[in-house]
Amino acid sequence: MRRLRRWIAWWRTHAPRIRDFLYMFFGLLTIVAQASTGAAGWGVKDSVTLVAGVIASVALLWRRRFPVTVTVIGVIAMAVSGIFVPLGLALLTLAIRRRDIVLAVLTFLGYIALVFNSGLFDEAFWVSVFTGPFLIGTWVAIGAFVGARRDLVASWQDRAERAEAERELRAEQARLGERARIAQEMHDVLAHKVSLIALHAGGLEVNPAVGPEKIEGSARLIRLTARQAMEDLREVLGVLRTDTSVAGADLAPVPHAADLEQLVAESRAAGVSVTSDITLADDVPQSIGRTIYRIVQESLTNVHKHARGASTEVLVTGGRGEGVTVRVTNLRPVAADSLLPGAGAGLVGLRERVVLVGGRLETGPTSSGGWRVEGWLPWTTGRESETVEPVTVDEGER
Repeated sequence: MRRLRRWIAWWRTHAPRIRDFLYMFFGLLTIVAQASTGAAGWGVKDSVTLVAGVIASVALLWRRRFPVTVTVIGVIAMAVSGIFVPLGLALLTLAIRRRDIVLAVLTFLGYIALVFNSGLFDEAFWVSVFTGPFLIGTWVAIGAFVGARRDLVASWQDRAERAEAERELRAEQARLGERARIAQEMHDVLAHKVSLIALHAGGLEVNPAVGPEKIEGSARLIRLTARQAMEDLREVLGVLRTDTSVAGADLAPVPHAADLEQLVAESRAAGVSVTSDITLADDVPQSIGRTIYRIVQESLTNVHKHARGASTEVLVTGGRGEGVTVRVTNLRPVAADSLLPGAGAGLVGLRERVVLVGGRLETGPTSSGGWRVEGWLPWTTGRESETVEPVTVDEGER
């Protein structure tokens, strides 16, 4: 079997050149036979036939590289000495390569050469007039069929390659989208918890003289927060493996007012001065409620990172028909440095979430040197699926 495969590979590599030599040999064989048919011995006409036939037959070795030139040589040989086989093979090759006005012109010239060589207005002349189109047309038709089939196979192969490339591109885009989705979800879940841990640890670092009860309480909060972060991480990874919802709708539960109050209480426990005014109905749509929770969570996370000593205000208000306004504002931070480095992707992902539900998000510094994150989310009176045209306000990102 291996030897057979080697023979097949060898034949595919050398078959075109072998066919060239076979065509040349076939043309020379017919030319010698035609040149030696004279009854009165070898004459000038036979010599001309032999020379013209040899030139036209040898030219077939370059039929694939110069099909037009080889066909012209075949037409001349046909007109001079009546040699048809090189002309037929040249027309066959030309029809395989191209089917245009050049093929039509050379086919017509080959027919004229065939008729011209047969004599003028004798019996052979009229036979050539009526049989020439069928004789020449057969070679051209076979070549055109082979060429059209090759072009069709090549187009199928090109289409298959393009479909495969598009499939790989779509798969790569899906992988990149899933990676971005995982990264955004991991950021939303873990950044807030890690910032709380950093706040507790930073409080112990800047004030090491606190009593053992304070140290024990902070250590307990750090342990509980780290445990919650690990549980959230495990939950998100588990859901990501099995999630089939649209846009990750199953990745987080629908928060209520109590969940937002708990989120604020965690920041207060970490030493951040946070006041809140939260009035959120329990029948808030899933996409709106989840986005509200993410806005508050990301805003408080940024406060933990960049403004840990600043007083912060959380406002969530609105209702059905008027939309929901979420605003988180902090004063100028006491410390200039950041407790944790920022990746710069939090507000970018948050803006994408807000735009996805048809809302708008505004972020930027306040006149007093603080920072404000304010979003408006539509809450229509109809079905949850009804949305408004997305509007974005692209201010500076934190």
